[in-house]
Amino acid sequence: MGSGTPSFLGLLCALLTLRPGSGFYLPGLAPVSFCPAGSSSSDCQVNIQLFVNRLDSIESVLPYEYDFFDFCKDDQEKRPSENLGQVLFGERIETSPYKFSFMKTETCAKVCTKSYDVSKQEERTKLEFLKKGMQLNYQHHWIVDNMPVTWCYTVEDNQKYCNPGFPIGCYVDGNGHPKDACVINAQFNEKNTFYVFNHVDITITYHSGEGEGWTGARLVAATLEPRSYKHEDENKPVCEGEPMSIPGITNSNVKITYSYSVTFTVPHLRDVHQDVPHHHQEEAQEESGWKQVHGDVFRPPRNGMVLSVFLGQGAQIFIMTFITLFLACLGFLSPANRGALMTCAVVLWVLLGTPAGYVSARMYKTFGGEKWKTNVLLTALLCPGIIFADFFVMNLILWVEGSSAAIPFGTLVAVLALWFGISVPLTFVGAYFGFKKQAIEHPVRTNQIPRQIPEQSFFTKPLPGIIMGGILPFGCIFIQLFFILNSIWSHQMYYMFGFLFLVFIILVITCSEATVLLCYFHLCAEDYHWWWRSFLTSSFTAFYLLVYAVHYFFSKLQIIGAASTILYFGYTMIMVLIFFLFTGTIGFFACFWFVSKIYSVVKVD
Repeated sequence: MGSGTPSFLGLLCALLTLRPGSGFYLPGLAPVSFCPAGSSSSDCQVNIQLFVNRLDSIESVLPYEYDFFDFCKDDQEKRPSENLGQVLFGERIETSPYKFSFMKTETCAKVCTKSYDVSKQEERTKLEFLKKGMQLNYQHHWIVDNMPVTWCYTVEDNQKYCNPGFPIGCYVDGNGHPKDACVINAQFNEKNTFYVFNHVDITITYHSGEGEGWTGARLVAATLEPRSYKHEDENKPVCEGEPMSIPGITNSNVKITYSYSVTFTVPHLRDVHQDVPHHHQEEAQEESGWKQVHGDVFRPPRNGMVLSVFLGQGAQIFIMTFITLFLACLGFLSPANRGALMTCAVVLWVLLGTPAGYVSARMYKTFGGEKWKTNVLLTALLCPGIIFADFFVMNLILWVEGSSAAIPFGTLVAVLALWFGISVPLTFVGAYFGFKKQAIEHPVRTNQIPRQIPEQSFFTKPLPGIIMGGILPFGCIFIQLFFILNSIWSHQMYYMFGFLFLVFIILVITCSEATVLLCYFHLCAEDYHWWWRSFLTSSFTAFYLLVYAVHYFFSKLQIIGAASTILYFGYTMIMVLIFFLFTGTIGFFACFWFVSKIYSVVKVD
């Protein structure tokens, strides 16, 4: 389509090829069997339905519904029911006009014809929006039997690359420089020209159930090749699909954790173990180091209210993350079960209000706090309120831009109902039991007069220790972080939940070890202000997460436009806050256990 051409022919010339293959299915979804027309079996389907999802781009955070681009539509359009996770992620799945039958090859099936009169404002607007979509490289996302239809093409060194989406078209600028998909297709070389992909060759691979105890066949892959042809062009080549490659993951995370444990933590624990009996043998000798601050080590921290609220929310996020990843490892939250991961996380967060209220109330009482009403309200409203406010502002931007990712008003009301109707009452229930329990008893008494802290060296001052404490935990997650960010912003499928669960365990261990080690060094320097420091040491990992997200934005993404930039950093801040609470809580309770343990074996008159 030339830049001055007012019309284009929207066709589907589909060459449907079926060939046998082998495959397996993940738990959590029942497989569907297909049979050719005329089969006597009633346990399988004949028609293959192709669904279309929202269109998105790596150059914009704003996805749009399929109908927004005025493509060919299904005369009997239906939308399958969507769960909460799909709605929150902005998925908008609907039936397509592309109809297939199992074991029936079709060629050049015309779907519809589109033409535009540029003298009419409405049609000129549709045409301009389509051009803008090609300039920003917006991608189709088609679904067959709940599998993404992949676009496979050859890149340098004859390597095959498969993408779970394909562009709506491409653009060659006035200097003859092709953009994105036009680079792959050398025949697109006319200057200042838009090419619409109005022809697709689809290949569906199936696995026969003969001899395996089930009837019919099951689909295992669907690939396509988009092309742009004029109406008179009769050349219809076929795309040969290849399996999508799986990137290899090294065991560097395990090596980092093991090396750190062997180099620092094990010798440190051995020194502590030897130091305690030495203290008993030398009771007459003057105390020094961590033993000398036994009368101040459990002195309540400043701003204990805020710290207890953070700990309650962090405990809620920790339990939610653990259960969600565990279920994902079992396959119940596989990528094939669309939206299940997000739905599970949201529901668990709502139901885990009781542990949040209990932990917050118990720690606040241990700190000697008495304003229990304020504590409960802050636990239930502070951090969730910040996240919801950020999310609401981002949603307003999506509404203004007309994006399909904008959450409908009814869904926002439902989320608020879950928050105030279930989560908040459960938080009050947990806080009730937390305040009924006795405050945690410390192994040593606290002196009435605070001990003066001696002058500290540079490395035992608070800020350097906090900054150093977050480096190692971040080093254990940044590899998986790259894949997670790719799945969110580059629209790639994430399926390595087993590795992610392992990284989760490694992160817990590393945060605990780093915080305990630095806490011990500070106590040896007779600095007993460890409460907030233990939380901030491990939670500073969130700062490195933010730095990496900024680096990822400028080095890996091609996002343009103020709205997309605001949306990226707005959602990133939600991730950073959640990670801040999560890692800080791990470090705090590891340090709390360590300090209580070492001072419980010290004899004090």
